Amino acid sequence: MPQRFERRHQSATEQDRAQVQNDERAQRRAVDATDDEALDAVLDDIASTLESNAEEYVSSFVQQGGE
Repeated sequence: MPQRFERRHQSATEQDRAQVQNDERAQRRAVDATDDEALDAVLDDIASTLESNAEEYVSSFVQQGGE
C-alpha cells in the first residue's frame, strides 16, 4: 500500500509542476504581449509625428554650429 500512495503523491507533484510551468508560460506570453503593445504604441506615435511634421522632427536632430 505505501507504494501506491507514493505513486499518487509523485503523480500529483508532477501535475503541480506541470501547472506551474503552464502558469509561467502564460505569464511570459502576457508580458510579451504587453511589451508588443507598448512598442506598437511608440511606433504609432513616431509614425503620426512624422506624418504631421517630418521636416521639423528630423531637423531637431541636426547639429547647429558647434554642438
